[in-house]
Amino acid sequence: MSKLLSYLRFSATLLCLLLLAACQTMGGPGLIQSAVTAELSPNAASSIAADMVERLAEHVGPGSTTIALRGDDAVFGPALEASLRDKGYAVVTDQATDGAAVEPLAYSVDPFEGGVLVRISTLKVELTRMYTLGTTGANGAAGAVPASPLSVMQRRSVDRS
Repeated sequence: MSKLLSYLRFSATLLCLLLLAACQTMGGPGLIQSAVTAELSPNAASSIAADMVERLAEHVGPGSTTIALRGDDAVFGPALEASLRDKGYAVVTDQATDGAAVEPLAYSVDPFEGGVLVRISTLKVELTRMYTLGTTGANGAAGAVPASPLSVMQRRSVDRS
């Protein structure tokens, strides 16, 4: 009976280790799921998008890559697309790219400790920053200002050839 119990424990441990190893090796680094759970005014969305695109340009230069924008919310997505185009990026949303060098981009905007936490993610880099909402701009509309330093996570490209 003790040999059977030892065998079952060993088998269960081995199965757990195999499952953990499989979780570590499945797929490569992926993008976040685009989502906006915070309520943003159009002015706040525009100021956040402009700032994040300015920071993105430091890592993924405009003019060299077409950005495939993922996400379809009504306020932040269009503001991000407009900021990308203003900075000189080619942007596609649903169109076929026909072999062009395309960098997928996803985003998330979530409420966090009285502000919003914004992430912009590509296969090369992920940028995260906290913003405070409700500051009044020159035209009297509520906007957003950075409330934290920019967090940059570089992703290593893996050559699988």
